[in-house]
Amino acid sequence: MRSRFCSLALLLAATAAPAFGQEIATQPLDASRLVLSRTDRRLAITGDPIWNLELQTPGSDSLDFETVTGRAHRQNADRHRAGTRAPLPPGTYSVGPVEALGPQDPAELGPVWIGLEPRFPTGRGHLGIHLDPSANRNANSGTLGCVGLIHSDDMLMLASLIEQRKVRKLVVME
Repeated sequence: MRSRFCSLALLLAATAAPAFGQEIATQPLDASRLVLSRTDRRLAITGDPIWNLELQTPGSDSLDFETVTGRAHRQNADRHRAGTRAPLPPGTYSVGPVEALGPQDPAELGPVWIGLEPRFPTGRGHLGIHLDPSANRNANSGTLGCVGLIHSDDMLMLASLIEQRKVRKLVVME
């Protein structure tokens, strides 16, 4: 009787898992993750809100990176609708591999791209983490909804750490 109950519990847990459940189940419980949250700070010239991207690794000090997401005047737009230039919707995302960008890719993305896949239903797609070379410089400051690092050295460091620590999860706070 006890083994039937355990089997049923395991079956229910497996069928209730999200689409990426298998990926989550195979990751160690102490896996590194990224957390994106709003701050009260803004870029001086363009007014873009600064968001904090925190790399959390159990047993290590957290590392913080200054980012922008969306455009300054679109922070309150519908975060689940494509084309709004709003920040990423809150929720959990899968973090893809670090991909080098080349001369055929838009210069506004910087040297590398790290894809993000929402683990929840949303109208948003084609999301990622990249450098925002125009941050605080001109009308291109901010992103179309991705996470844009403000400092180029930070982008390269983050990309390296994501690979080293095998980061596969981003949590975007409200």
